[in-house]
Amino acid sequence: MILGPRLGIKSLIFYVSIFLLSITGLYSWISASTRQYIGEALQSIESDRIHQTPTANHLNGLTLEKAKELCGLYNWPVYNNQQQQQQQQSWKGNPKTPPPPARKVYDIFLLNTELDWLEIRLNELNDHVDYFVIVEANTTFTDRPKPTLLTDPAIWAKFSRFHHKIIHHLVEGRGENERKAFDREKFQRDSGFTQVFPTLGRPDAKNPIAAKPAARPQLGDVILISDIDEIPRPATVTLLRTCGFPRRVNLRSRFYYYSFQWLHTGPDWAHPQATYYEGIDKTIKPDDLRMGRWGSSILHNSWFGGKADLFNASWHCSSCFATVKEMQTKIVSFSHTEYNRPEFISKEHIVEVVRTGKDLFDRPSQVYERVEANRDVPAYLKGEAEKKKFRYLLDRDGEDGGFVDF
Repeated sequence: MILGPRLGIKSLIFYVSIFLLSITGLYSWISASTRQYIGEALQSIESDRIHQTPTANHLNGLTLEKAKELCGLYNWPVYNNQQQQQQQQSWKGNPKTPPPPARKVYDIFLLNTELDWLEIRLNELNDHVDYFVIVEANTTFTDRPKPTLLTDPAIWAKFSRFHHKIIHHLVEGRGENERKAFDREKFQRDSGFTQVFPTLGRPDAKNPIAAKPAARPQLGDVILISDIDEIPRPATVTLLRTCGFPRRVNLRSRFYYYSFQWLHTGPDWAHPQATYYEGIDKTIKPDDLRMGRWGSSILHNSWFGGKADLFNASWHCSSCFATVKEMQTKIVSFSHTEYNRPEFISKEHIVEVVRTGKDLFDRPSQVYERVEANRDVPAYLKGEAEKKKFRYLLDRDGEDGGFVDF
């Protein structure tokens, strides 16, 4: 029996539909994104951390029981790659040999003018991060010349307590196709990995901390990618160090504006990001990780290696500066050049919107809700001396909006 043209077309449509449904199902399976929330249970485990005890799992700093409990909250396994398993067995058999290396955490971020945020970040994460990879360039994203702060001996000395963990990197060269601000941002952000990680553990590394053998990355080490004002919660870092997480994790942030007094009413901010080290060539590059790309704008992260979304995993305080000058510098320096307009750079405009919680760029969709006596702040800001020093991050009331130069 020969199918007529009409029946043939119907059959074709049917089979094409089945094919598309199969592809959709496969895509959903591959790209499944786990949505989780950093809640009180994790905070409780974090507060009960045990370091370097005889019963501790030497790979992550928690007792094995606590590690299983922690990772189980997110349906993740306890992290322990094959290389470390072998080293751990060897160490148990011969206690005189050094214990296997713990999984390291590298915190990579850019520094522009934000020395207050550098102080807060280093103090907040010092007990949770192995190395701070601080990237500075001598130009802004808009190609304006700027100083590199940590090359100033006086500024560098202020952070002496953290020198043993800081890998300070000055961006070398320029990108091949730096036509736009976002191109320069990508090159500078990526340099924290592409120009730093190949040198780690090598005696000829320019940075003395990077040259130490202990700095050499091992497969599976945690890599955090963020802006300096996007700070992962310590409990989040413990989770990542301890568990076998997907290749791409969005550490979504509570999104504050101007200070911790103004909370953005929309969804959690989509950054920072986390991944793990897979070698120089295979590790996801910082900008691709941040933007959800797989090496190009066509192939997106959903297709490869799995991903997860952790909500309430970080703090983000956007445009949270002590001086009007820093606000102005950000506007003229960052990649969103469409906002570099005289009416937005005016001192009076900046102070008024910060005091009243209005949007800096008059965007109707951006709404901020006042939070009285907010306790959801980094622990470092709760010290009495820090409350005074960083008052502008906690309270923008007053005619000067908390700015020290107005």
